[in-house]
Amino acid sequence: MSRRASAVMAAACSLAASPALAQESTPVMDITRKADMQTAEGPAEYFTRRATITGQFQRPAPSRISGALVRFEPGARTAWHTHPLGQTLIVTEGVGWTQIEGGPKLEFHAGDILWCPAEHKHWHGATPHGAMAHYAIQESLNGSPVTWMEHVTDEEYLAPVKAD
Repeated sequence: MSRRASAVMAAACSLAASPALAQESTPVMDITRKADMQTAEGPAEYFTRRATITGQFQRPAPSRISGALVRFEPGARTAWHTHPLGQTLIVTEGVGWTQIEGGPKLEFHAGDILWCPAEHKHWHGATPHGAMAHYAIQESLNGSPVTWMEHVTDEEYLAPVKAD
């Protein structure tokens, strides 16, 4: 490398190492520590039986992503609901059931990833015999990630599961 090129490279490196420039150009990673995460009861108007919601988050614009870890006790389930841009569920423990309105009730297991398409009325929850947990991830449209509807009846919840 020539002296001139070395001098230019050295000047560029010293500018890049400048604290003022580093603060302006280096993105900051935001970490929410497990110990700092809040756990809330799932509201009775949206859940049947006990469910808890931990680490609920909403990312700032331009992102539209929000999510949380949702734990369902045996027999707990969501009310019917839709998501304007769909929803992904990443199942972390247990066995659960889900259903899109008019479709068969399906069973899922820890390690499965579910996708519910946009604007499809659906519900999900634990089986009567064991707890289930999943991460729920969805996007907001016009400031809302979900539209809640009526509760799932016991008859709907206890209907037969479609065999694979």
